[in-house]
Amino acid sequence: MKTESILQIKATLATIDNRDDDRIRLWQADERSGVQQALRQWDRRIQRHENEIALFEEMQQFENEARAKGHRLIVGIDEVGRGPLAGPVVAAAVILPENFKLLGVNDSKKLSAKKRDELYNEIQNQAISIGIGMVDHHKIDEINIYQASKMAMGIALEDLCFVPDYLLIDAMTLDVNIPQESIIKGDARSISIAAASIVAKVIRDRMMENYAKTYPGYGFENNAGYGTKEHLLGLERQGICEIHRKTFAPIKNMY
Repeated sequence: MKTESILQIKATLATIDNRDDDRIRLWQADERSGVQQALRQWDRRIQRHENEIALFEEMQQFENEARAKGHRLIVGIDEVGRGPLAGPVVAAAVILPENFKLLGVNDSKKLSAKKRDELYNEIQNQAISIGIGMVDHHKIDEINIYQASKMAMGIALEDLCFVPDYLLIDAMTLDVNIPQESIIKGDARSISIAAASIVAKVIRDRMMENYAKTYPGYGFENNAGYGTKEHLLGLERQGICEIHRKTFAPIKNMY
């Protein structure tokens, strides 16, 4: 039997997702260092995949419990943009189908921008309905960021195409007559809330990238309005702009 080249083995490993594949045991007996290195790389890839499956299943616990109680239209709600010095707070409400399958969904803060964009597109494709709510910097200054976040979530809920029968909300309760569950760190524990956090984050980041063209010098395209060194330096050099939150330090001391 002709010995496979290391390049051929690597190419085949890229197609194998099953640890029980007989070829794995055959290659494990191959003494070539290149083969063993390829197997270690393959094992790390499989381990990451297994971890993603385990996390995906774990993050469905709240949805599964709600379905066990008879609920069917379960919505996850989350917001982004509480901490920035500029721009709106954005909330998303996402209803996922029961057969939703998308590995890698997690708290948007734990994901790279590229990964968020990929997941955002797939969530858009698979979701039953997505609602978006935004509250701008003027309203944030008027009613405070907590109330503005709550308002944005309410707007996102009303923006859905269907009225949900159960709400899963990240660390918040809403004044609506729908059964709901407030989950601390819900964006890392519930698949629906995590999906909402990704949608809200991508939409807000894209808004801030557009604002960067209108209000250059603050690095909005990089910091999304958060108080980074670049942003603070821009404030020092050119003062505040139209979308800055005037009740947030250090801005409230600058005018």
